[in-house]
Amino acid sequence: MYVSGPSILEFQISVAFQPDVDVTELLSIQIDGVPVQPRELIATHGTRIHKIDAHTGLLTAHYEATVYGRAEPAPVTDYERSMYLRPSRYAESDKFFGFAAAEFGDCTDAESLLTQISSWVGSRLSYVPGSSRATDGAVDTLLVGQGVCRDYAHLVVALLRARFVPARQVVVYAPGCCPMDFHSVAEACVDGVWRIADATCLAPRSTMVRIATGRDAADTAFLDNHGGEIVLNQLQVSAWSDGPLPRDDIRELISAG
Repeated sequence: MYVSGPSILEFQISVAFQPDVDVTELLSIQIDGVPVQPRELIATHGTRIHKIDAHTGLLTAHYEATVYGRAEPAPVTDYERSMYLRPSRYAESDKFFGFAAAEFGDCTDAESLLTQISSWVGSRLSYVPGSSRATDGAVDTLLVGQGVCRDYAHLVVALLRARFVPARQVVVYAPGCCPMDFHSVAEACVDGVWRIADATCLAPRSTMVRIATGRDAADTAFLDNHGGEIVLNQLQVSAWSDGPLPRDDIRELISAG
């Protein structure tokens, strides 16, 4: 990417810290070929932010990681039950109360709601790369009927919250995802455990690796820019697993690794 002036850049591209998961990794950031040492901040849910003071020039960032093991499902805290019921910037659940009650009012338990809402969103939206704007929220997505993974996740999260199920967005590395990119999915509190839903069905959930977790894309963007303008001229994401990819049954409760 090209940085047009002094700026503070924050990357969220590293695998999240999680218990029982071993990670071998390499992160390299350079400006005009000169290495830059980022400062690491640890955010909620193991999310890692790598922050740099950037000057004008051509910036390249390279990250690679090998992940061993799988994290146990994280218990849901009382604070999370409260925080992830609230409307947020891109998941405006307060605008969906009536609509969600009409569509899903006959369903009361969190597990069934997770399955029904994820299936409903997957069937109502069309996956169209480039069809949505960075400022679009769940309401915009429902109105236009199309989007990309973050739009699917925002709508699932908003509808779950509108039916009183705590929900949040997760960005993951997703082996098998096509088109390959950073992938966004939803997580919901089911019987005190965070369970993952992917309304796009683009990749098996059991092989996804957590990067960032938050209320919506405002918390989980892979890059934040505070200062000079930037031009992202190339982005390449690859993810694969050791062995064949498993089949994914959307009715099965799965937690993100």
